[in-house]
Amino acid sequence: MPVFEHDSSDPWVERAAALRKLFHTDAVARDEAGGRPLEQVRLLRESGLLAAAIPAEFGGAGASWRTVLRVVREFAKTDGSLAHLFGYHHLPLHAVNARATPAQRDSLLRASAEGQWLWGNSGNAMSPTSSARRESDDGAGGGEAWVIDGFRPFSSGSHVADRLLVSWENPLGQRLSAVVPQDREGIVIEDDWDGIGQRQTGSGTVRFQGVRVRDDELLGQPGEPLTPFASLTTLLQQSVLLNVFLGSAQGALEEARDYTNTTSRPWVHSGVDKHTDDPWVQRKYGELAIKTLAATELAEDAATALDAAYAHGRALGEAERGKAAIAVATANLYAGETGLAVSSDIFEVMGARSATTANGFDRFWRNTRTHTLHNPAEYKKRLVGTWLLTGAHPEPAIYR
Repeated sequence: MPVFEHDSSDPWVERAAALRKLFHTDAVARDEAGGRPLEQVRLLRESGLLAAAIPAEFGGAGASWRTVLRVVREFAKTDGSLAHLFGYHHLPLHAVNARATPAQRDSLLRASAEGQWLWGNSGNAMSPTSSARRESDDGAGGGEAWVIDGFRPFSSGSHVADRLLVSWENPLGQRLSAVVPQDREGIVIEDDWDGIGQRQTGSGTVRFQGVRVRDDELLGQPGEPLTPFASLTTLLQQSVLLNVFLGSAQGALEEARDYTNTTSRPWVHSGVDKHTDDPWVQRKYGELAIKTLAATELAEDAATALDAAYAHGRALGEAERGKAAIAVATANLYAGETGLAVSSDIFEVMGARSATTANGFDRFWRNTRTHTLHNPAEYKKRLVGTWLLTGAHPEPAIYR
């Protein structure tokens, strides 16, 4: 019996719930093995979910961010890696919406919807470790092209993507981005991700060895100012992660409940015949459920704020962006703390026999812990506290 019901009135979330059941059958084994979830990506393509958020005018379904994030949450109930891959797939799609020319947007989004492309990235803004120079284009069109060398770490989804959003710095130190096929000559997917969690996200290194990029593949121009709408990338990323945290908490609580009902034994000094009759166990489950329910409400509020901001498109202003930033920061913070608490504390009430590799309950904590470290709670609390004290919204920046 599910504790946290999905929205069955939303056909995309309903489709995700059906996929989740398939993903669950080997989630523990795949988490242990790591690598590339090729069969699961195939199922994602067949489901149509990869094009759900693409506007209908380009062949998608125009699904809301609320829908996308509920799908992320649904997948995370059993598999944080697939939830991450699906959620991060939408970040390059947003870059196309925010920065592409009308012709690029039409071409890329139509092709993505038709081909059910999965998008990845290799443009970690924290690591300016790739650069490019201008050279004569050796293609039929003549002219010049950018030639990229170097690498980028934390390139989520690169190992299974059809298209990559890649970034580099030009000789003036300006950051540029482009959309290229994953199999472009000179792109080397190292597959070297060895995190304790999120083991199938491919979040390792991508190397660039003389990768040629045409000017018509660029998104935006060097030195172009960051608009409020383009800066939503950070809020989208944080929204994906908070729903990975939340889905992990929900899934951990459901699996723990089932284990406690069927397998856990009462403690020798508890004075009860059934483990579920122990007041301590009842209180602990109530505490974890309340935290998770509260985190769910904050996540829903944040998704509503994000949809409201996104509806402005490229006309989005700083004030509207700021409101969404506070809602997302609050939800991200609480979801992270809840995910860590739930995925750790369930072992206390399941008992010693639950802590085995075969059960795989530890994957929920490892997945949550891996990502919360990239976004320290301390700084999120300061953001929200500053807003409360002064009314100032966060200025657009990485993780803000």
